[in-house]
Amino acid sequence: MDILTLAWKNLWRNRRRSFITLTALSLSLMLMQGFHNLAVGSYARMIDSGVRAGSGHIALYRGDYNRSRDEALTYAAADLPKQLSAVTEVEHVLPRVYLPGLAQSSRESRGILLTGIAPADEAAVNPFLRQLEAGSLLNSSEGRGALLGSRLASELKLSVGNKLVITVQNRRGDLISELFRIRGIVHTGLRDVDGSLVMVGLKKAASMGGFPGEIHELALILNRAANVSEVMPKLTALMRHSAVHAVAWDVAMPNLSNSIKLDYASQKVIFAIMLLIVTIGIVNTMLMSVMERVREFGIILAVGASPGRLFQMILAEGLVMGILSVVTGSLLGSLLTWYLVDHGIDLRRIMPQSIEFGGVIFDPVLRAIWDLPWMAKISLYLLGLALAATIYPAIKAARLAPAEAMRHV
Repeated sequence: MDILTLAWKNLWRNRRRSFITLTALSLSLMLMQGFHNLAVGSYARMIDSGVRAGSGHIALYRGDYNRSRDEALTYAAADLPKQLSAVTEVEHVLPRVYLPGLAQSSRESRGILLTGIAPADEAAVNPFLRQLEAGSLLNSSEGRGALLGSRLASELKLSVGNKLVITVQNRRGDLISELFRIRGIVHTGLRDVDGSLVMVGLKKAASMGGFPGEIHELALILNRAANVSEVMPKLTALMRHSAVHAVAWDVAMPNLSNSIKLDYASQKVIFAIMLLIVTIGIVNTMLMSVMERVREFGIILAVGASPGRLFQMILAEGLVMGILSVVTGSLLGSLLTWYLVDHGIDLRRIMPQSIEFGGVIFDPVLRAIWDLPWMAKISLYLLGLALAATIYPAIKAARLAPAEAMRHV
């Protein structure tokens, strides 16, 4: 009789125990695949939201501006945006200027971060600006329109249409004050950002800072986050004779990157605990199966079967159990992932506001994405685990002495 056929029949001699073990293995694989895909999908949305409102998938800086935020570290954009737009993987190029300053209304004053943006480019990408109506957006890079964070507008007691004075220190050390009119109120959900954000046209901000035609940051939005590793060498070659260098999003936004790494590490710990429980379950099932059939194994050895043959038979039972579990678990995991991709997990009932994670706001409806290589990898890992967990019971069966085994009750 074929050894796998024999293994199949032996497994179902105790149907209840085999079914419980199969169920435990399949459900464990389903949960690991489904919730890994949910985590990867959530991370992807966090990164996408973060890079669009923040420093992009890749940001170009002069010197150590990314760490020091020294406003003197500007550089001329010139035709660099056009060159970068020609790179296949690059979808958007966003030049920006950042200046600390003071915003004053007729009643109050607050410290701010003046952000100069290219209005049309930023409105097409930034998720916070997409919430504004067309008439509330900046219409010129040189105009006196401004967008304010919601908390800042409240503290200054201002609304759309009101005027405010913004004061910054230019490169020569002079204080420059300009009058702006509020065109829109931006709500990000981040307390610090909403309390200090002021957006104006890029050229106006650069002029106030005393460095017309220069920028602090050039943020690149790629068509896929996974393309960062492919684009970085191209940018390095493009700027090899320049003081400007490229920084990936995980370096430019360390809070988000570290939060994702920490969350994924905790997920790995949970998966490791699940796999440990699975291993104990397989060992217990196979060991109980061996102990119940000691007399049978003694007879098999007595009629001429070798210990190696007996070892292979027990190992084959573990293999069959592993294959059944992988097939069933992968099917269930695919169904769970399909549901999480289409419907997701809606947290709006318990968390009506957008969720903040690592300094990034994202939608409270969590959705999965398909990570087929990881699903295949964890399936093969579980199959190998099922085989490894069967080795000890198989060795124990192979070491039985025929005479003693046949007297076993």
